Amino acid sequence: MNLHQRPDTLTACDREAIHHIAAIQSFGGLIAADAEGRTVHVSANLAEMLGLPALPPSGTPLAAIIAAPALAAITDALASLAGIDTPERRFGLDLTGTGQPFDCAVHMSCGLSVIEFEPHARNDFADHVSMIVPVIAKLENASSLTDLCDTAARLVRQMTGYDRVMVYRFHPDESGEVIAEDRDESLEPFKGLRYPAADIPQQARELFRRNRFRIIADMDAEAVPIIPALSAQEEQPLDLSMSMLRAHSRMHLAYMRNMGVGASLAIAIVRHDRLWGMISCHHRSARLPPYSLRTVAELLSQTFSLMLDRILVAKAEGLRERARQLNDRLLLRLAGGVTLADSLPMIEELLRGTILHDGISVFADGEYRASGEAPEEAEFRAIAPLLASTLGGATHASTRLADQIPEAATFAPRAAGALVLPLSRGTRDSLVLWRRPLTRVVTWAGDPAKAAAAPGQLLQPRASFAAWQETIRGHSADWSPEECEVAARLRRTLIEVILRMSEDLTRERARAAEQQDLLIAELNHRVRNILGLIRALVSQSQAEALSVPGFAAIIGGRIAALAAAHDNITAKNWGPASLAKLIEAELAPYCGSNRARFRIAGEDVLVTPEAYTILALVVHELATNSAKYGSLSARVGRVEVNLARTAFGDLALRWRESGGPPVTAPTRHGFGSTIITRSIPHDLQGEADVRYRLAGVEADFLIPARYLAAPDASRRRMPTPPPDPMRADRLPPDAPARVLVVEDSIIIALDTEENLKRLGVAEVRLESSVGGALSAIADDPPDFAIIDFNLGGESSEPIADALRVAGVRFVLATGYAEGAGQFERLGAEAVLRKPYGMTEIERLLVGA
Repeated sequence: MNLHQRPDTLTACDREAIHHIAAIQSFGGLIAADAEGRTVHVSANLAEMLGLPALPPSGTPLAAIIAAPALAAITDALASLAGIDTPERRFGLDLTGTGQPFDCAVHMSCGLSVIEFEPHARNDFADHVSMIVPVIAKLENASSLTDLCDTAARLVRQMTGYDRVMVYRFHPDESGEVIAEDRDESLEPFKGLRYPAADIPQQARELFRRNRFRIIADMDAEAVPIIPALSAQEEQPLDLSMSMLRAHSRMHLAYMRNMGVGASLAIAIVRHDRLWGMISCHHRSARLPPYSLRTVAELLSQTFSLMLDRILVAKAEGLRERARQLNDRLLLRLAGGVTLADSLPMIEELLRGTILHDGISVFADGEYRASGEAPEEAEFRAIAPLLASTLGGATHASTRLADQIPEAATFAPRAAGALVLPLSRGTRDSLVLWRRPLTRVVTWAGDPAKAAAAPGQLLQPRASFAAWQETIRGHSADWSPEECEVAARLRRTLIEVILRMSEDLTRERARAAEQQDLLIAELNHRVRNILGLIRALVSQSQAEALSVPGFAAIIGGRIAALAAAHDNITAKNWGPASLAKLIEAELAPYCGSNRARFRIAGEDVLVTPEAYTILALVVHELATNSAKYGSLSARVGRVEVNLARTAFGDLALRWRESGGPPVTAPTRHGFGSTIITRSIPHDLQGEADVRYRLAGVEADFLIPARYLAAPDASRRRMPTPPPDPMRADRLPPDAPARVLVVEDSIIIALDTEENLKRLGVAEVRLESSVGGALSAIADDPPDFAIIDFNLGGESSEPIADALRVAGVRFVLATGYAEGAGQFERLGAEAVLRKPYGMTEIERLLVGA
């Protein structure tokens, strides 16, 4: 249930500058340095943490404090920053050259490089990193929001050892509710309790949206001051918005102690750049999980957000389908010219089961009709002139209409809540759904009135969090966002009928509805596909990284590139998105405020979703390599990107680097280089040419016109790597020796190929199109085949037919949840659900 915002929720807490607290927690140290590498701020415990003879004065060079190898790693981390709100982490750095390792996080704040560090958990680090893949796999199995939240609470508590872990969801009125909990049995349950909006001030919510991880190791520990508290030039405290060590306000510490909490950890859950909720951990005594373990927990929250989006999108898809069917039936029935007022019984019948309501009113062309618990005609005519002027011209939902229109109080005992659908601009015509008032009980965690201060008094934190019940009278049940969306669609349909839209517009609407259905189905498929991509990226990146910290940095950057691409195309309703915007987003973080370091020339193009994520990974790898080894690693280095259409309508993308250090060709061909050179040829059937010139890297790519316009069916053959004899004993002697893999995503294809080789398959052939697969079967039929059911714009049915004729066993891989009967019709022995890994492949091959 959503309650109206209380008028006193903007309290003293909302105005407290919690990011300018000028202190850190005692379990770590901090150094803030200027562009010349000289200290500007240090924490008072720096000498103690690093074993220095004395606290270094302001202006001390970093090289005088930090050993050269560690300083080089920190400098590299600063150069790799993807933005001001994205810290870089490095684990196990020997900061002083004495053999004592530290975990570090670096970020930029007001032009200063901020270095934070804490002791490294040497003995447990490898175990922490090994948790990543199993944790992701367990979250992937969640099929509902409840299951997802319960699983996340249980996994976080198992990993971190806190006494209580809660999943906390925000309501539209900004109050919060505990929707999942895993706790020590001796603690009282908090699940189901509500917390007022004032418990988390507005500026704290904004900080959580930017810096999604917060820890308090010991509520009773004294904070360590930052010296000096104010900068010498600007006389401002250091902005600690992105700090991992930031100390917390006395108000918040008192609040947590009042709850009996000795240590806490909170991870924000952000969806569509809005704070959806939090994973909150409480412990009765001081507790500090190692930084590497906290990093794994943060990755779990990012996976949680992806899974949350998948579940909510699937729910919205079902509702949109019901809304579309409702609209189609309304159009069909109202097309005969019957007035809207006379159509009330038919409208009510169609709405039944879609939007729950107790009554309905229609007012159109001066006629009034009503059914169920609704105002009398005189009562409605008294409010009709106020509906549009007071509530505006859009769909409006209220649990007590009398709060906005006092005249509605006359019938509020019968119909309190209203979902208003204005049917014409500036007139009284409208359709209104009504709900009876209810008496409801809300269970709060303590009295919410004690979350605010009396005028002129300092706000004090609540001392009681015992269940406190509030009785709400005179309000109806809430109108859910999904019901409001259905109502908005219904309103558009009714307006179309009223205006007697032309036949051309009606045909256009039908085409749009068909396209929407296809897009919804494709979105569900691609959300599951992205999970397969992430799983494959984790697997493939292990071989490329030279260290565990390197692995964390590489996989984090690649997942961030995929997430940014996903945001861009979903912002366009899964439609074509700007390539120039993608390139600028990848290059800008490495250039800071000096945008002259890169130039994008030529004409911007819109790229289809199936090509956009591929290009996002390619551009990300180019930008990362340039920042590490190429032109962007030098202060005067530049990158120029040129976009041009060829005479055949294809897109030519030219990448040129200059002004950097001398370039030599790499001695090893890692996964990042594979993404750059093979993704576009394999996934898009385009071209890629990378040249390592002494003056700078040059790269030319050709993206086929079908990813900018119409589809085509060209193909390109992929080479296969040698088998891995380490896993050759996993399969029985009669297992398939030659396997054909048909997959249009190179990352998934490479991961599947590597898994097959590790299992002992002698020969693996990769194809990305129907034409390539048919040629492979005709040239040399395999013993077994794994076929992606949806090959972009092509159907895999011709491949299935050819395999049946050749007597080859095969399975179909898919991200769709339905269609098992269709797969059996095609002759597949089994369905391989995406995302899949070595275990699933091995089970199929043993069975084959």
